[in-house]
Parts: sequence; C-alpha cells; structure tokens
Amino acid sequence: MAAPRRIVFLGTHGQYNIGDELLLETFLTQLGAEHRYVVNSYDPAFTRAQLADRFTVTVIDTATERARLLRALRTADVLCFGGGSIIKELYASTGRHRYSTMLMILAIVTFTRQIARKPIAMLNVGVGPIRSPGGRRIARLILRQVDELSVRDRRSLELCREIGVPARAATDAVFSLDAAALLEEAAAVSPPADPVSRPAAPVRVALNLNFDVENPANWESFLTGLAHALTVLHAQQPIELHTLPMQTGFKSHDDAEVLAEFAGRIPGIPVVRHDLRTPGDVAAVIRDCDVVLSERLHAIVLASILGVPSFALVYDQKVGELAAMLRMQRWSLDINSPFDADALAGQLVDLVRERVAVAGRVEQVTAELRTRARADFDRARRWVAGGSPASQDAEFALAGPSGQG
Repeated sequence: MAAPRRIVFLGTHGQYNIGDELLLETFLTQLGAEHRYVVNSYDPAFTRAQLADRFTVTVIDTATERARLLRALRTADVLCFGGGSIIKELYASTGRHRYSTMLMILAIVTFTRQIARKPIAMLNVGVGPIRSPGGRRIARLILRQVDELSVRDRRSLELCREIGVPARAATDAVFSLDAAALLEEAAAVSPPADPVSRPAAPVRVALNLNFDVENPANWESFLTGLAHALTVLHAQQPIELHTLPMQTGFKSHDDAEVLAEFAGRIPGIPVVRHDLRTPGDVAAVIRDCDVVLSERLHAIVLASILGVPSFALVYDQKVGELAAMLRMQRWSLDINSPFDADALAGQLVDLVRERVAVAGRVEQVTAELRTRARADFDRARRWVAGGSPASQDAEFALAGPSGQG
C-alpha cells in the first residue's frame, strides 16, 4: 500500500454552492481518506463541519490566510485542483474583473512550480469560456505548468489544444457516484414519497435558476419567456413547482433569492420552496420530482444519476457540453439568446409526456459516464501515489484525526 500523501486540495469551497461542496467530498473520498489534506474555504468553520470526522484535514481561509497556504504548498507532496470551471474568464454579471480568478491561480501554480517545486494536478476540470487573447495567454501560462491535466468536456479539450496544451479527456467527477449512495444520504434527510399514496397529478417540476449568466442583457427576457412557457405547460398538464436552490448565501442574487422572485411571475402555479444545504437535501427533492429544469450543472448531473429526466437551461458552455454528453440536446435551451417561449412550452410538454423513456435513455448514458469517471479516479490515485512523501511539517500537523484544523 502506498504511503499516505500530504495534499493541498484547492477549489471554490465555502461559498455555499452545493455543487462545489459535492465535488470536494467526492474528490477527498475517491483520492482516499488515508491522506492528509489542506483545503481552502471562504468559510472554514462551514467546511470543517461539512467534512466532519471523515478526513484528516486542515482548512485555511481562502481570503485571509494566503501566507499559510504558501507554507502548506512548500511542504506538501502534491497540489491538486479538483473539478469545477477552474480556468475561465468571469462573466460581467459576477461584478469582478474577468481575469481575477485566472490571475490568482497563475500566482499559486507558479509559486508551487518555481518556488516549492511540487507536482501539480488539475483533475476533471473545465477550461473556458476564454475569448480574449489576453485570457488565452494567461491560461497557457497556467496549464503549461501542470503535470497532470484532465478536462471534463469536449470544448475544454478543444480549447486546450487551441492554446497548445496537452490534456486528457475525462468527465465530471460526480458521475463516479451512484444512485444508491445519493439515495442513502437523501433517505437520511427525508424518506421517499409513497408511490401508492402519491396522486397522479400534478407533475412535480424541480426548478433551479442561477443569475450569473453569460449574457445578462437577456436575463429579463429569459425569465419572462420561462414564466410563459411554464404557464402554458400548467394549462395542459397541471404542475407543482419545487425550488432547487443550489447556492443560498455568499453573494447577492443567489439561487434562493432569484427563485423567490420568479415565483411571483407565475401566480397560477403552486410553488413549494425548499431550503437546501447539502447534496442529500438536493437529492431528496430531485428523487421525489418527475422532471428537473435547471441551469446549474450539478443539479442536472444528480438528476441523471437518480434517473430523473432534466431540461438544461444553458447559461454557460459547460451546461451545453453536459447536455451533449448526456445526449439530451433536444431537452436544452440556450438562455443567453432570444427564444420562442411557445416553442419552449412545447418542449416541456413533450418532456413531461415522454419522461419515463427519456429517463431510461439518460440512465444508460450515465452508466457509461460512471465507468469513465471511476477510471479517471483510478488514474488520479496512481498519480497521487507517485514520488516520495514530504517530511512532517507544522502546517499538516495541525490536522488531527478528528478532522479539525
């Protein structure tokens, strides 16, 4: 058995984004609980509570403990970035400079490579969108310093090739999970609905909305069209809308706020609001719904694993790539451009009518992606096991078996 490693694992943690927190749990579980981790978080107490006693982990504050991060990088065995849209230009709707995330990552990667001289992995990540020449130069500077690079979709792979960086095709890490694992956590949150006592109507539709779209100028038009389409659907087939906020807190216009505002646009449709904090919370809602209508990528991934058909509201290239990967282009819509609301209503009516057959086809594709994702982790574990462990140090020694740090 390979010796336990000291791993600095970086990502977008502690922003109350359930997809990002699910990625963190998935990677630490798959890489192995035998390792010692340093993890970054915008809310260290939240992340410590999330990981509880399952891992030996020190959590550092992303915003205020940068010197501590540098010390950890000097004495780590490896630096890993796991999943998520790591290398990208930020949309104007975020309110931040488009290069801010990439420049931060460039500084970390350059320090790790040139000063700490430690190997770097970016595993199952998204690359893009990057449209400017300056953004492509920064991305190239980052990725050329990475030893192990796997990307989760076709467009990310193509972009790496365009900027002259070799990368390996992978898939989203969450596909390594199966329905049994998700449903076990969901059952602990809420027992499944009794299929005998549950009425045939209305159809339960889980809805996720995310404000940070590629084209904010089309946001109001999108919401108006979506409200019209759902109203038309409800007139033909009564529905009950279940909110699916994947991020609550940390930023203005979070999913919960946007969903609450949207409910006022559809006064004739019953809306059940959910306060979701964990992947188990999300799985419990999706499990008891008939259809998922979502912008967020990981709501669609979870629905696919759970056998619930989805309609993808494509706000970003990663969601469009996921729809293509799941072979569900018919059940997707680019929300950054004007669209025919009546045509969308027709698509939703068709999805509701064909939902059992659609779910069966998506489950077959998801099984293939699960096999690929688990093979990706087999390779990642071999890569992490390579080389010789670093000597004991104060930063990693902060993490005891209780998972506190």
